Amino acid sequence: MTHPLSVCPPPTRRQLLQAAGLGGALGLLPAWARSAPASGIAHPDHDPFTLAVASGDPQPDNVLLWTRLTPPARWLGQADAPQLPALTVRWELAHDPGFRRIAASGQTRALPEWGHAVHVQVNGLAAGRRYFYRFMQGDATSTTGHCCTAPAPGAAVQRLRLAFASCQRWEHGHYAAWRSVVQDQPDLVLFLGDYIYEYAQPAKTEGLARPQPLRTARTLQDYRDRYALHKSDPLLQAAHAQCNWSVIWDDHEVENDYAADQGLGDATAFLARRMAAWQAFYENMPLRAGALQRSMQGLQLYRSLHWGSLARFHLLDGRQYRSPQACRTPGKADSGSVHADRCPELFDPARSFLGREQEAWLGRQLQADSRHRAKAARWSVVAQTTLFTARRRPSGTQSTDSWDGYPAARQRLTRQIADAAPHNSVLLGGDIHQNYVCAVPTLVDRPLDKDNPVLASEFCGTSISSRSGTTQDKVDALRAHNPQVLLARCEERGYSLVDITPQTLRTQLRAVADPLNADSPVYTLAQFVVENGKAGPVAA
Repeated sequence: MTHPLSVCPPPTRRQLLQAAGLGGALGLLPAWARSAPASGIAHPDHDPFTLAVASGDPQPDNVLLWTRLTPPARWLGQADAPQLPALTVRWELAHDPGFRRIAASGQTRALPEWGHAVHVQVNGLAAGRRYFYRFMQGDATSTTGHCCTAPAPGAAVQRLRLAFASCQRWEHGHYAAWRSVVQDQPDLVLFLGDYIYEYAQPAKTEGLARPQPLRTARTLQDYRDRYALHKSDPLLQAAHAQCNWSVIWDDHEVENDYAADQGLGDATAFLARRMAAWQAFYENMPLRAGALQRSMQGLQLYRSLHWGSLARFHLLDGRQYRSPQACRTPGKADSGSVHADRCPELFDPARSFLGREQEAWLGRQLQADSRHRAKAARWSVVAQTTLFTARRRPSGTQSTDSWDGYPAARQRLTRQIADAAPHNSVLLGGDIHQNYVCAVPTLVDRPLDKDNPVLASEFCGTSISSRSGTTQDKVDALRAHNPQVLLARCEERGYSLVDITPQTLRTQLRAVADPLNADSPVYTLAQFVVENGKAGPVAA
């Protein structure tokens, strides 16, 4: 499918095959070629680009290119593996997949203290342009990637296609969803957390899609190995090479249900573990150097992206600054839910999901969205990690790790949206391994009715592969108890595909037929549309 109205159209199939230099080894999936093993690298018996390539947040005048050099696969998970030295890596950015018209080129160093990761920001580029890129080390050449610069500020863009996804536990399923994403040819992928899972493989392997040999991740090398495992998947690699990605994190990049500086076990040990996990996240994601802050005491992940006059995206960090879950026993895992009437801490207005500094920043961004509304039909999209809409359970319990566990903070955000009144507010989320489509009320914790009208739309996507942990009967009962929930499904794995024009935002919930099959087909489970100037999604 082509994008005739896009500022930055995707490459044609012919261009992808030209970039690859060979036919489609994975059916309709474009094949991305690598060179033969090189003789000019530190270890000539392997390909140093086994983790392939990626590009990051699209900006009008620059692109961010990423790769990470790896040692031989036989060293994966070995504590005594020899260390690669610092290596020089060359890069090229071209207008064509054959690299005959070079737009920019240069070289950089891949340092062992940063896991031999390479983050190259190429400046001075034209807005709304398509480029191809690759890396070279010695005689080895990486996969060819495709990226775009964003449209110029205020440009009258007529279309944007994006995919958003989360939660891709290796053992639970294959990554067939990423093959479908490549075929959909999005302009942008938003990944909303749980890129890896820190767990060792369960003792009971029945029903798992594929084994993994790694122990529970705790050290920097553990996390590096975990990313190397996930990134070895050819379908995930192809999705990264297809277009720009914008990424945020959730909990499993460190430890299940951690909150700011609180995790399980010894506090000092947890902080060391968190630091290791955060460094590995930076090393393995297409993030700019500006994401580093305070000598790696954290990563600046909340940020805004602009797509001409069509859309503004606000990506949030729901882990680094949040208050601990209410009624949680220190040093123990979050219980998952509490009875609201037995936990007054739940409603403490001082508690925050985002942290007060990020809350204030988001308020300023929403006000800026509002100031732009007179220029064009503009969409204001808040991309964060989990389900935002309130879910009143028949049992009277409240989830403590999602926004349900931070009701005062959630109402502050809806008040910010209402006060700023940006055109066409939409929230995106993940984390819960279920598909939800919701009409967000103005008073978010009260039932949707004529006195509590729809303020915004929400699409919370299911997981790429991680199991849901509940049943459809339970989800159906919850939906019946919440009129603001238009669709709720727990049985499917997949992603969401969003097409944005000045008139509509159309979301397809894309589902994998069989998560245990790497060649599984993908189908559209449901489709909803939000019309310009009309709050709330409707079935299409």
